[in-house]
Amino acid sequence: MASTPPMPVKHVHGLPPGSNYSLCSMAPGNFTHGLMGVNLQMDKNTTYMLWSTIVAVCLIVIVARLIQGGVSLLRHLFNLNSDHVQQAYWARNGSNAWPWLKKRLVYAPLFKKRHNRNFQIGRLNMGTLPSRFHTLLLTLYILSNIVYCCFLNYNTCNKMAVLAELRGRTGHLAFINMMPLMVFGGRNNLLIPLLRVSFDTFNIFHRWIGRLVAFEAIAHTIAWMAVKDIADRHVKQQSTMMLAFTGNPFLSWGLASLIAMLLILIQASSAIRHLAYESFLHLHQVLAILAFVGAAIHGHTGSLPMTNYIYVTIGLWFLERAVRWGMIIYRNFGLGSSTHVTVEALPEACRVTYQLQRPWLMRPGCHVYAHFPTLTWSLSSHPFSIAWYDTKPTTINSEKLPTTTVDVANTLPDRKDTTTITLIMSKKSGMTAKLHARALAAPSNTIRMLGYIEGPYGGLESLHSYGTVLLFAGGVGITHQLSHVRDLLASYDGCTSAIQKIVLIWSVRTQDAFDWVHPWMTEILRMPHRREVLKILLFVTKPKHAGDVVSRSSQVQMFGGRCKPGRIVEEQFEKRKGAMAVTVCGPGAFADEVRGAVRERVEEGVVDFQEESFTTRMTGRGLLPQASGPDHTIPERDTHDVLSFHEEEHHHGGDPDRNANHHSPEHNGETGFDKDEETKEKDSQEIVSSIESDSLSGITFNSNGRLHVSWYPIWSSSV
Repeated sequence: MASTPPMPVKHVHGLPPGSNYSLCSMAPGNFTHGLMGVNLQMDKNTTYMLWSTIVAVCLIVIVARLIQGGVSLLRHLFNLNSDHVQQAYWARNGSNAWPWLKKRLVYAPLFKKRHNRNFQIGRLNMGTLPSRFHTLLLTLYILSNIVYCCFLNYNTCNKMAVLAELRGRTGHLAFINMMPLMVFGGRNNLLIPLLRVSFDTFNIFHRWIGRLVAFEAIAHTIAWMAVKDIADRHVKQQSTMMLAFTGNPFLSWGLASLIAMLLILIQASSAIRHLAYESFLHLHQVLAILAFVGAAIHGHTGSLPMTNYIYVTIGLWFLERAVRWGMIIYRNFGLGSSTHVTVEALPEACRVTYQLQRPWLMRPGCHVYAHFPTLTWSLSSHPFSIAWYDTKPTTINSEKLPTTTVDVANTLPDRKDTTTITLIMSKKSGMTAKLHARALAAPSNTIRMLGYIEGPYGGLESLHSYGTVLLFAGGVGITHQLSHVRDLLASYDGCTSAIQKIVLIWSVRTQDAFDWVHPWMTEILRMPHRREVLKILLFVTKPKHAGDVVSRSSQVQMFGGRCKPGRIVEEQFEKRKGAMAVTVCGPGAFADEVRGAVRERVEEGVVDFQEESFTTRMTGRGLLPQASGPDHTIPERDTHDVLSFHEEEHHHGGDPDRNANHHSPEHNGETGFDKDEETKEKDSQEIVSSIESDSLSGITFNSNGRLHVSWYPIWSSSV
């Protein structure tokens, strides 16, 4: 009878090939260092699966963007020079599947309504919730990492090998995840233009992957500590865990990297991040460098196979920083000159104008990062939307003819390059408070100082293919929307877009905010054919005086009380012309209201939603708590002087021939706001007492001929 052949001895990682030692006979101490018990092949497989998941998601997004871009291009081309009747086809949904997904997944908050509205405990900002779609992607990614960590050989004869394999797997995944962690946190992430996904979205993934890396590093350390403790008890001696770090760079640098990650996990919490952003930013960068360097030395001294991933990650970090500083130098420094800034103090804000050293092409919706080296000791920068820009045409030098294709492209008569940009910086704490105080202390409330910008970033989406565009702005969020209004009006005048109707809705706390954009709004109201397509609705939540709420025409209207986005979206949707786009830039609660209103309509017709989030934009976007004001104050201007840009619209119409073919303007019945009943009654009595002529759907004329808006008739008025 033939005897059963012996089972082959499986090679154990960490031992030379051909060794007679088996895994079962290994002492616990052999699993406390090196690759003993680590399943390298499975680690490689998890790497492939992890990268395959990321690549698959990117490919799906690219395909979706191509389809979306193709539909947008066709809609744009077919609707050029067409009226709202011809655009009716594009106002209807072609299928039920995509609108269903938009309402329940793509545009949906995690639960019912709250998305960008901050959770607060007292004055502490506890952060926001990711959207339903972002939560789905994050959950799948985190669960995949958990599955990979738990996919171990539990049938081994030596249970120490299970802990060793867990130690190796968690450390391996922590190293691998550091690469997307770094890439997603970079401003010059190539995936942003490729996938047309905003930096704000990548920043969400950056934060959550950072937490994942920290917890995998913790699990890696706990697994090692468990084996070390069992090994010490196996030889019946006291724990030597702390002594193991002495004179051992492999363990010491690994511990340093872990401590840095734990500190990042604490100081990157929303409460600390919003309480002292600049301090958080500098400490965050120092700790991140320590974490990456510690992990690299830990892997190098231990000859770990995944160390190359850390080297690549550090290389990408240096490359991104080099690109960033190269862009700063190119944008701000010329031969013997550099960018200088003019800062003008406004009520609770600063108007900051940059004279660019080199012109560049402006895209609507862009933002830049502002640096003020003479104002702060650090190299920190803060993002701001470009509120306005000035351009000049590039002309041919008569003494030198173009000799290259680049020269020819730069001398086209219709090419216009941006030469100056202006930002509005809302006064908060930190840098913006210092800047406002310095400008306010100047005799003319205006100073010139050294500064430079980094960018432009953003501006990924075009609104030219839509027939109707609603632009919601809350507070200083108007800076993001002004460039869109200007671009759409110019495209309408040049017959290069499908736009038929633009409605700008701006909600502010007091009329002082109107002074921020006074010169630019005047220029917009002077643009050709503005009367045909543009309507402006202004909401003042806390007017200083009831008489200050004055509408000068049916196309530039002002209302007292809180803006009701649901009411506005509902009424504009019923009268839309072609496909409709709704964008919002404002505080989180305001943006959530607009998002909810759009979701109610996406299944009834083509409505697309775009949000410029406040959550990751700092100063100029209403993120930080209000700083105490300086001793100096700006002389208060007369309210009618601040609002005088309303008067301009009576003097600057469009082409008479073109206006003759356009429908008469719609009046103010399409607005929504809220006000408490006592204030309504009081304001109504003050306004009604001055009425001299007839009332028309909530609009009345007083003895001075000015148009007053009463509160109560608006809800019942028809359009």
